[in-house]
Parts: sequence; C-alpha cells; structure tokens
Amino acid sequence: MPSAAAPSLMAWAPERWPVAPDWEPVLQPFWHSLAGRRLAQHLQQRLAAGATIYPATPLRALELTPLADVRVVVLGQDPYHGPGQAEGLAFSVPPGGKVPPSLRNIFKELVREYGGTAPASASLQGWARQGVLLLNTVLTVEQGAPASHARCGWEVLTDHLLSACNADPAPKVFLLWGAHAQAKAPLLDAQRHLVLTANHPSPLSALRPPAPFIGCGHFRAANAWLQKKNQKTIAWLQKPKN
Repeated sequence: MPSAAAPSLMAWAPERWPVAPDWEPVLQPFWHSLAGRRLAQHLQQRLAAGATIYPATPLRALELTPLADVRVVVLGQDPYHGPGQAEGLAFSVPPGGKVPPSLRNIFKELVREYGGTAPASASLQGWARQGVLLLNTVLTVEQGAPASHARCGWEVLTDHLLSACNADPAPKVFLLWGAHAQAKAPLLDAQRHLVLTANHPSPLSALRPPAPFIGCGHFRAANAWLQKKNQKTIAWLQKPKN
C-alpha cells in the first residue's frame, strides 16, 4: 500500500515546509513578491472551495537536495494528480506505491542503458539524497486535474530555482524532459553545464520523434560528463534508502 506520508495539501503553509537552508535566499523573496502572494491567494481560495491539492509538501525536493549538493537537475511538468502518488519529487511516488507509467519508462531506459532489473521501489528519494534535484515546473495540482495549477505562479518560482542552480559555480547536468521543461532552457548556460533534452517519458510521447525518451541515453551521458568534470557520479540503480 502507498505510504500515508503524502496526503492532500490541507493548508497553505510554506513556512512549515522544511527546506535546506541554502534555498531560503531564493524562496523568501518569492513568497513576498506579487507572484508569490497571488499564488498563495489562489491556493487558499481553491482549498476553501474544497479542492484536494497534491502533494502535501510541494517543496520536498528542496528539503532532500540542498543547492550546494545539486549535481543533476531532472525537470518534469507537474505532480501526479491521484491519491497517494505525489511526494514533492518529480516522477517519484512514496515508498510502497505503484510505479506510474512515466516512471516505468524511466526505469525502462535505465535498464536499457545499464542492464539488470528495474528498481523495486517507485520512490526516487535515493536519487534526491545523491544530489539529483527532482523538480517539476509546477509544484502542485488538483486531484484528477493535470496541469490545473499551471500559470498560477509556480513557474516564476521554478525559474528562480533553476537560475540559482545555473549560477552556482559547480558544473551540473540538466535533464529537460518534455516541452514544459525544455521551455526553461534559456535560463541555463549550456557552455558551463550539460543540458540534455528528450520527450517526456509519458507513454504518449516516450517513443515519438524527434527526440524519443526511450533510447535517449541521458543517464550514462550525465555520469560520463560529471566524471569528466571531476564530479561524483550518480548511482542511478542504487537501492533507495528511505
């Protein structure tokens, strides 16, 4: 059964969502900006109207992966919109949850590149703790309504988060999967960092041209580049320690 650790968002309380301290200089100006206040107002209104919003901890990625530790950024679209799925990490499901179709394709590509068997757990917390920032372009969603919180203000914050990663002196790999993620490419310096793009791993696009996700080779390419830059590589098939 899925973990009970990721219930619906019950209240808009960003001050109670734990994050690594080095993300605070990015977050605090946003919460006090016009975009941040409008986002807060929108979510408060939707909650008051009875909407069920996922995940309970939208900033979980910023808790598990401090800015100083980021070596790879995986950028998706928005959280899973079913009960017990979203846990604040792009593509990841709480321990014990069923592997969703997009994550199944991610695992399929991992096995294609490295061999062996797919990870048993649908949670990617083990990646996050190695320095893989699992970020969506939008950080909340309403139950049963994908992309329901697009253009509500989250994109402004995720622009700031990506810009902070880009400005950090340590070389990084950015994996932009799908059109929403690829729209963020202008924020990134492809001369200092490695920027790789492919279709979203959703079954609707994973095999389609011009850049099918299956066969993209991103996991090996990321590690080869990190090694070339004298950075620690990612154990993509490591059993998560949840």
